[in-house]
Amino acid sequence: MRRASGDTDWEFGQVKRDINREKRRGRIRRHERVRDKVRGTSDRPRLCVFRSLNHIYAQVIDDGTGRTLAYATSLKVEFPPVEAQAAQAAPAEQADKPGKPEKTEKGDKGKGGKKGAPRPMSLKMKRSIAVGKAIAAAALEKGIKTVAFDRGGYLYHGRVAALAKAAREGGLEF
Repeated sequence: MRRASGDTDWEFGQVKRDINREKRRGRIRRHERVRDKVRGTSDRPRLCVFRSLNHIYAQVIDDGTGRTLAYATSLKVEFPPVEAQAAQAAPAEQADKPGKPEKTEKGDKGKGGKKGAPRPMSLKMKRSIAVGKAIAAAALEKGIKTVAFDRGGYLYHGRVAALAKAAREGGLEF
């Protein structure tokens, strides 16, 4: 059977894939695998992370009773104005020594060039760090010092790792 030139595959009887649904199902499958190994007890509750497109959420859960003991969200996090952060982040200008040549040009083998200034941290990363500190403070306030980290099926990378690092710096042990 021949198709008309305007027919697309999904009109011809094939099902169109929903990539976002597949990604979500994959994350949920990974989360279930993690949850088979990570359980929260009253002595060592579970620190669970959920990451949405713009925000990040963390909660400390006792799986024995099914209760949330502490939580933090980036929805309520406030930051100082951008101008104040830019003034703090700007490094002091250093006077170049007149006897040394510039190192901005790359050599023959691509080595020896000056590294550029570090990229500014994104708002999502700032939110993740703030939530990590907030969840640590909330947990310590309730007397919780050690937790089991549940990455929620996400890779331990980027925002999830930043939240975990900030929670550790805030006083949580995992």
